[in-house]
Amino acid sequence: MKQIFIAAVLFTAILSACNNNSGEAKKTDETNNAQTTNAADSNKLYACPMHPEVTGKKGDKCSKCGMELTKEVTAAVNSPATENATADTATKQTTAPVTQSKFAIAEIVSNYLKLKNALTKDDANGAANAGKALFTSFTNAAVASLDEKQKKEFADIADDAKEHSEHIGANAGKIDHQREHFAILSKDINDLIKMFGAPQKLYQDFCPMYDDGKGAIWISEVKDIKNPFYGSQMLTCGSVKKTY
Repeated sequence: MKQIFIAAVLFTAILSACNNNSGEAKKTDETNNAQTTNAADSNKLYACPMHPEVTGKKGDKCSKCGMELTKEVTAAVNSPATENATADTATKQTTAPVTQSKFAIAEIVSNYLKLKNALTKDDANGAANAGKALFTSFTNAAVASLDEKQKKEFADIADDAKEHSEHIGANAGKIDHQREHFAILSKDINDLIKMFGAPQKLYQDFCPMYDDGKGAIWISEVKDIKNPFYGSQMLTCGSVKKTY
């Protein structure tokens, strides 16, 4: 009987100890949860109801109106899909191929025609400006898109044409000298058109009087004859020899 009593007392003591441990564990969990919640709350931002641009901790005062900051600020979080899309876009931008400029002679021809038209008007200054522009257009031509044979052929023409364009640009007050270089330059432009094609409808005109009767060609965008070698002296001297 005595042994039964002792066993009952021991069981009661053990049960009480277990309950105490359980209660203490529960209190510890609640304390930890409370601390975690408080820490999370302390990291949150709150905004003023009247001035949402003013933010701070909950309970702080608005610097503009003095109201408490009570409106929780929700941070924008990128979803996985958004992050993937952003990464894909960045990758595409990084790996996008560089577009190579295509070679064309349209700008060269355009500046040549401006030069020709200035000479038909006896405008030496306008011819000089057009000569400088023509020199630049030859220099900036996108030859990288050409094959090696075309590059060489273009270089041969461009080297000569740039020399004559430069002389025309440097002799604004000497229109007769400009016209001498224009005669040779016109042959270069004609060769360029035969090689790469005309960017628009063009005419090859011929003046039989120039260079002591040896004659000279020029390229025009109009069918009517307007002679750049004599200008107002013999504006209509010449004829159309070829159409491009």
